[in-house]
Amino acid sequence: MATLPPVIPAPVPIVSPFRGVIDFFTQIGLFDVVLPFLLVFTVVFAIFEKTKVLGTEHHDGHEYTKKNLNAIASFVIAFLVIAAKELVAIINETVAKAVIVLFFSVLFLLLVGSFHKEGEPIYLQGGWKIAFEIIVFLAITGIFLDSIKTADGKTWLQRLGSFTGSGNDQLAGSLILMAIIVLFIVYAVKEPSKPSSNSSGGH
Repeated sequence: MATLPPVIPAPVPIVSPFRGVIDFFTQIGLFDVVLPFLLVFTVVFAIFEKTKVLGTEHHDGHEYTKKNLNAIASFVIAFLVIAAKELVAIINETVAKAVIVLFFSVLFLLLVGSFHKEGEPIYLQGGWKIAFEIIVFLAITGIFLDSIKTADGKTWLQRLGSFTGSGNDQLAGSLILMAIIVLFIVYAVKEPSKPSSNSSGGH
């Protein structure tokens, strides 16, 4: 009777110490509770401080925002957000993917900068700036729609793709046509920038 070959156990993957630390942070809820809480608290608090929606107070002739009310409201909102696991998952996925868009923008500017002279500022102007703003807006919108999932596991972006893909793509074509019309109307009604009039001195 033929003997079976010996079974060689599969090698155990070696986990680096840093990966072990990340796994430990994941187990204690750093990425699911602490970081989303700090992010939401910071953003909401900054909005309250900038808009002064909760009022201001005056001391010694100076106007100050009500930081105590802004902090309490931001604290409560951040806690309500992290209490919903679905919202935390959306925030984590959206922020992580948005960093990729940011990295792409920085990488593009680095590549463009290789064609500029040393010390020459690198920034986009005119149509290039508007085009990239539209691209970034569409990318962030797609990331947000791809982060929200329905009960059957499909994302809103997949739902939108399935919805627009029906009917011989007539709906997709109509949406694109409407977007072009809106952009044309905005461009047509935009007021031209008025040249600054410099007052000339006396002769």
